[in-house]
Amino acid sequence: MNSEGTILWLSGWGIDDDVFNPQREQLRSRLPAWRHKATLYYDAKAPEQMYAYVKEAVYACRKASGGPPLLAGWSLGGLLALRVAGELGADGLILLGTTARFVRPRGESELGWPEAYLRQMCSALKHDRAKTERRFRKTLFTPRELERGLEGLLPTAGRWPDQAMLAGLELLRHEDHRLLLPGITCPVLVVHGLDDTVCPFGAAKELHKSLPRGSLLVVEDCGHIPFLGRETETADAIRSWWDER
Repeated sequence: MNSEGTILWLSGWGIDDDVFNPQREQLRSRLPAWRHKATLYYDAKAPEQMYAYVKEAVYACRKASGGPPLLAGWSLGGLLALRVAGELGADGLILLGTTARFVRPRGESELGWPEAYLRQMCSALKHDRAKTERRFRKTLFTPRELERGLEGLLPTAGRWPDQAMLAGLELLRHEDHRLLLPGITCPVLVVHGLDDTVCPFGAAKELHKSLPRGSLLVVEDCGHIPFLGRETETADAIRSWWDER
């Protein structure tokens, strides 16, 4: 394994990349030779444009360092990371609160959301964006996390334009990377909250089972953002995982 390289960060739906800043600071002290890059797809008008931005960033990292980056994707960013890793390869993957397929049939609530929920979100977003964002942000946390004030650690809402918000929902509705998983042979660390109601924990178990070199870190009493407020523990886990592999 390389002792240095680039970590390319991919954020979740509607959330500014700044959400990763505390995590990156913790990692800089543990993996000081690694560079950190962000991929911003906030002005994307369609899901394929989001992928295009990520691929462009991967090519730039390869050109700069001579090798593929390690992709760190949270939620929607994890879906992007899986597809890019399947197509272009990666030095490794860190999947934070990620699923290979967000939309699931109603009988599979332990794995994801019914498509009707996302259609409702599209309509609600057009009608009252601010209310829709507030409601969604509440779902990211467990009641105990809300009591601890973790919601206040999120970047301010509103960075993503409306078109990018809708494009992200379309991506979540249609992407299915389950068939890609057996062919992703790089090391993968799956970090997932046990009480995640956005990407339920069953999705993490599915990833762990299907990825040839997958490792699973279970974060107890945790919702959809397994690193927020837990940056020290997460950085230690990433360092240990990387050293072991």
